[in-house]
Amino acid sequence: MLSLRHLDHYYGSSHTLRDVGFDVPKGACTALLGRNGVGKTTLLKCIMGVEKVRGGAVELDGRDITKLTPFERASLGIGYVPQGREIFPRLTVEENLVMGLASKRAGAVKDLPGEIWEMFPVLKQMRNRRGGDLSGGQQQQLAIGRALAMRPKVLILDEPTEGIQPSIIKDIERAIRALAQRGDMAILLVEQYYDFARDLADHYVVLNRGVVVQSGAGADMDRDNVRARVAV
Repeated sequence: MLSLRHLDHYYGSSHTLRDVGFDVPKGACTALLGRNGVGKTTLLKCIMGVEKVRGGAVELDGRDITKLTPFERASLGIGYVPQGREIFPRLTVEENLVMGLASKRAGAVKDLPGEIWEMFPVLKQMRNRRGGDLSGGQQQQLAIGRALAMRPKVLILDEPTEGIQPSIIKDIERAIRALAQRGDMAILLVEQYYDFARDLADHYVVLNRGVVVQSGAGADMDRDNVRARVAV
């Protein structure tokens, strides 16, 4: 389980995250929602160690990892799918997936989990194509597959539906649901598309101006009027 404890973050004199704390339990999908610019991506960068927190702690399975580097956090089992996908366009699909094994020594194609090909069969069909030749939706599937390559304990997804065609969104939704139901992975989903987040969320957290202003069960999102809080 991933736990955030009283996190504070600053950009210069701007206090961007204020006493942020919540748990991301194993075997469930936790949706982090909020309007643009409220600190969601900054929070993910703090979890990954790309941004340094001023106070508080990030814990993985009860261990304080706040001072660890991004590479060390990835090695412990935190997989990250960044906003904008950030695949390697000149590498093949297969080579991109092997890059997800960078935190493991001597990672090779044979070490890739078979479930990646099963979850996203289009990647198997295009395994020798360059990443840059894929559509936006296929690149998103590739980015998720790359994060799954190292069999993470925690999977973090930042806006996975951004700029993606509806048919691919459904494929990504099915994949995230299957991963959560498997029971051995904690999933943190940052998403602007309310219906997508609601359909997947076991738990939700709403961030506004760097503060957690609401949280609860995913099944209660409509009743709790979460849509109004995150509407642009």
